[in-house]
Amino acid sequence: MTKLLLLLASFLLAASQLATARQPLAGGWSPIKNLTDQHVSDLGEYAVSEHDKASKDSLEFVRVVKGEEQVVAGMNYRLVIEAKDAKGQVAKYVAVVWEKVWANFKQLTSFKPISS
Repeated sequence: MTKLLLLLASFLLAASQLATARQPLAGGWSPIKNLTDQHVSDLGEYAVSEHDKASKDSLEFVRVVKGEEQVVAGMNYRLVIEAKDAKGQVAKYVAVVWEKVWANFKQLTSFKPISS
C-alpha cells in the first residue's frame, strides 16, 4: 500500500511539473514564440494607433521585432515595435498592451521610444 501511495505521489508530482512547464508563470514574462502571428501584429498595430491618438503623432506600424507576454488579470504584452514616422524614418518603440480577451478589453499602458 505504501509503495502504491509513493508511486501515485510521484506520478502526480511529475504531471504537475509537466503542466506548469508548458504554461507561462503567473506574473513572469515569457517570450512570444511566433512574432508573425496575426494576433501579435494586431496588438502592435493597436499600440501604434492608440499612441498616435493620445500624442497626435502620425506613426505607422511596420512590425513587431520582439515580444514577451505576462499572465495577469488577463495578459500583458510587452512588444518591441518598429514604426515609421511622417518622414519615413523607422524607429523602435517598447509598448505594453493589457488585454482581457473574454471581456473584449484592450488598453495601451506604455509606449516609449528606444534610444539607439
